[in-house]
Amino acid sequence: MASDVAVAVGVLIDDESRVLITRRADDAHQGGLWEFPGGKIESGESVHQALARELAEELGAKVEQSKFLLEIVHDYGDKRVRLLVHLVTAWCGEPYGAEGQPLAWVNVSGLERYRFPDANAAIVECLQRLC
Repeated sequence: MASDVAVAVGVLIDDESRVLITRRADDAHQGGLWEFPGGKIESGESVHQALARELAEELGAKVEQSKFLLEIVHDYGDKRVRLLVHLVTAWCGEPYGAEGQPLAWVNVSGLERYRFPDANAAIVECLQRLC
C-alpha cells in the first residue's frame, strides 16, 4: 500500500512573470526531475508553516504573502502525494539553491521544456491557464 505524504508547494513568480523551479536530487523520489519548491508537512504543522519552513531551508527566502492555488492528489504506486500548492506573491531575500540544488527562473511558456514529476503536470497546466 502506498504511503500518503502531504506536501506544501510554493509557486514563486517574479516581476518578469518567471516561475522558480528547482531540480530534485538524483537520489530522491522522482530524482533528477524539476519541481516547484516545497516539502513535506510535518506533524502538527500547518501548510503555511511548512511552506515558510521549506522555502527558508531550500531557498533562503522568507515567505511574506501567499494564497492557495490548487490541491493535487497523485498516486505514484509506491507513494501517494497530496500537494497543497500556494502562489507566493511576496517574499524576502533572493532565492538560491540553499541545499546545493540547481534552480531556474523560467517563463511559463518555457516550462514545457523541463521534465517534472507527474503530480506537477497540473501545476504547469494551471499556470499556463493563468498567464
